[in-house]
Amino acid sequence: MVTVLCVGLTTVDVSQVVAEFPAPGAKVRSLAVDLAPGGPAANAARAVVALGHRAVLLTALGDRFGPVARELLAGVEAHDLGVGGPPVSAVVVRERDGERTVVSRDAADFTPTGEVDARHVRAADVLLLDGHLGPLALAAARLARAAGVPVVLDAGSWKPVLDDLLPLVDVAACAAGFPLSAPELHARGVPLVVRTAGPAPVTWSRRGVTGRVPVPAVAARDTNGAGDVWHGALAVAVARGLRVAAAIRWANAAAGVRVRNTARDWVAELARWREGG
Repeated sequence: MVTVLCVGLTTVDVSQVVAEFPAPGAKVRSLAVDLAPGGPAANAARAVVALGHRAVLLTALGDRFGPVARELLAGVEAHDLGVGGPPVSAVVVRERDGERTVVSRDAADFTPTGEVDARHVRAADVLLLDGHLGPLALAAARLARAAGVPVVLDAGSWKPVLDDLLPLVDVAACAAGFPLSAPELHARGVPLVVRTAGPAPVTWSRRGVTGRVPVPAVAARDTNGAGDVWHGALAVAVARGLRVAAAIRWANAAAGVRVRNTARDWVAELARWREGG
């Protein structure tokens, strides 16, 4: 068993499944509704636990919806280090292809109220950051560099903290729309750059060596959080010392489990997949 320390955003997601996205001003009846934790770091932590490993989450829970989020984060060791969270996200998922639309405050109202405990970092086999909660992310990354703990960044979008954070990152796992290219990230000190692009092959680059790993086709039911699950699985693979292509293949397969299941059942199905069931 490995320990993944996740630092970043937690949300409370109200997820509605619809036949088609509503037009502006329209009202539609949903086909299903669910309440679940969200946020890149929180979803990654849930995936780590479902995959049979230990997840420690440093996040902002607060008082208003914090108790709800903590209850929904069953199995994750969550520590509340800020106010302004968790925001409530409105998620709408289209039934026929799993495409989703999300409206959220993210970490716009976050204020840190605690410090990163170096003991959490030293006890981890890998640190996973989503770039939210910038002061906590930067503090954790600096402690990880001093302790020799590899740092994985979920680079979904540009955030101001990345100017200081990128030189401390060992693996930058980027979304298709992330604005910096692999050469630009290498120039900022990132040894391994991985880029996902939905169902297209995942590409990677390290020390002049590049590669591509296909993404298995799946029947999509809900794509919300698929990237978060992918990053959680990748962090586990990094902690286990898997080679790059093998780590990506495993993360692709785990994300595929998320995509073909709903917000209500993906955690249990990921655990079943891990156990071979």
